[in-house]
Amino acid sequence: MDYYAIGQRIRRYRKATKYSQEELAEQIGISTTHMSHIETGNTKLSLPVLVLIAEKLGVRTDDLLFDDAPVYRSVAVEEFIRVLDGCNEKEIRFAKDLTEAALKAKSKYL
Repeated sequence: MDYYAIGQRIRRYRKATKYSQEELAEQIGISTTHMSHIETGNTKLSLPVLVLIAEKLGVRTDDLLFDDAPVYRSVAVEEFIRVLDGCNEKEIRFAKDLTEAALKAKSKYL
C-alpha cells in the first residue's frame, strides 16, 4: 500500500474543501502532527481514521485509496442522484433549473 500517495490524495481533497490540516485533524479527533504525518506518508493510518477523513471531506474511501478510482463523485452528489432516480424527465429538468436558480441567488446572499 502506497501511504505517500494516499496522503497526497487526502491533502488534495482537504485543500479542495478549504480545510486546514488543523481543522481537519480537530474534526476527526487526531493531532495536527498526526495529520501531517498521514499526508506525507510518514505513518500508516488506521481504517477508522481513513473513514472519518473520507466522511469529513465528503468523498469515498476509494477516492483516497486509489488513484484510478471510478469517476469521482462526492457523497452529496451521490445523494442528489439517488433523489433524482425516482423522477421523470420533466421533474429532473425542473430540479436542474431550480438548482441553477438557487446557486445564482446564493451569490447575492453569501
